[in-house]
Amino acid sequence: MYTIEYDPTPKQRMFHAADADEVLYGGAAGGGKSKAIVMDAFFRCIKYPETHAYIFRRTYGELEDTIIKEAKDSYPQGIYKYNGGRHEMTLLNGSVIHFRHCSSVSDMYNYKGAEIQWLYFDELTTFEYEIYDFIKTRLRAKKSLKIVPCIRSASNPGDVGHGWVKKMFVDAAPHMQVFKREMVSAASRKKKVYRLQYIPSLLTENPHVSDDYIFQLESKPKALRDALLYGNWDAFEGQVFLEWQDLINKNVHTQEDLDNIAAKRWTHVVRPFPIPHNWPRYMSFDFGYSKPFSVGWFAIGPDGCAYRYKEWYGCESARPNTGILFTPRQIAEGILEREEEETKNNIVIDRIADPSIFDRSRGDSVAQQMEPLGGKRGVYFRPGDNTRLPGKAQVHERLRFSEEGYPMLQVFDNCKDFIRTLPNLPYSLTKVEDVNTDAEDHIYDEVRYFCMARPVPLRHVESAPKLSYDPFRRYRSHE
Repeated sequence: MYTIEYDPTPKQRMFHAADADEVLYGGAAGGGKSKAIVMDAFFRCIKYPETHAYIFRRTYGELEDTIIKEAKDSYPQGIYKYNGGRHEMTLLNGSVIHFRHCSSVSDMYNYKGAEIQWLYFDELTTFEYEIYDFIKTRLRAKKSLKIVPCIRSASNPGDVGHGWVKKMFVDAAPHMQVFKREMVSAASRKKKVYRLQYIPSLLTENPHVSDDYIFQLESKPKALRDALLYGNWDAFEGQVFLEWQDLINKNVHTQEDLDNIAAKRWTHVVRPFPIPHNWPRYMSFDFGYSKPFSVGWFAIGPDGCAYRYKEWYGCESARPNTGILFTPRQIAEGILEREEEETKNNIVIDRIADPSIFDRSRGDSVAQQMEPLGGKRGVYFRPGDNTRLPGKAQVHERLRFSEEGYPMLQVFDNCKDFIRTLPNLPYSLTKVEDVNTDAEDHIYDEVRYFCMARPVPLRHVESAPKLSYDPFRRYRSHE
């Protein structure tokens, strides 16, 4: 007889009872997410003999320190045998819990032969979408097992996968509501409906967490505190563009918010308005084929503020950070179709692009393939400045608010992909001042080219005066 000492919280019970195909249990730190992952894998493997659960973390070190340690502490002794060399627990009924890592996109191919019935990702936002999307293709079960395989994940906000996880689970539907996602097979043309669910976790819902831990999180910087203590997906540690403000897409508006939206103050997202024909126009372009391409159109107001008034993002709607496989010629034709209004009004557009599209080392460059040819229409670009850190500084400068609440870059609310991706960009772990290029950074790169083509002066920020040590300061204050 084996005794399991586990008293799940109400949210953990909901996680275990969920019947959706894919579930994310996420949000605040200390909500019992790793415990829920470990116990859910155990319960499923105990209930269904000869099944296989795979629990993924980014590195084996993280597995050893968290998931494997939690499993050893939680599972009854004698019910499993642990193979440290293979990082596997074999249960008495023949089921196996595999602890696996996937530290890069190339590592995911190590699992192309795996047969997974129960798939788990701990700290899902540390993984790129490509990894999640590929490994879940290994989810399968023989009919003789009489089970329906599923995916269960847990995560805090932040890191390289923050944007796609937030879009796929957090923003897709009201929290805790099961919602549907339809997929169409390109091969069979058949449709399949997947059911997904996001279950938010809060630190205060876990009675096993000490008050000291809560006080410790409350002392952290605001972005880290909001993410880990409150599970706020709009603010996270390592977020690059902390200047970002979006009043239009807030869940609840105060009267002050509505007044500021009307005045275009203290917000980067604004309602569309008719743009005068004499405002200078720019278009910036970042090429992609298997990854998304990005095209953005900007107008410059009399005060120098740039308005991103439309965009075209070549990304599959159901697969974040995945390109739509358009050729340069197809992209050129799409650009011209989207510029018909400007062409009709004789508006000249200055087009800037990533300088790499002018590379001719392997034949015709991408830029050449987009130019007019043989009676077919086309577009011309001039090379943009791809200097990364000065470009990032220009984006920061345009996003920064003046004392009156006006930034130098605002975005029409129809530019959904800009609004989705730019605020979710994290810093690189290796180039600490730069954006993580493994994140969905294509729109950011395209915006950088525009900002470097139309730079604004960097405004001086007053710093606090440096204080030197003076042992007599407290006496001088009374003089």
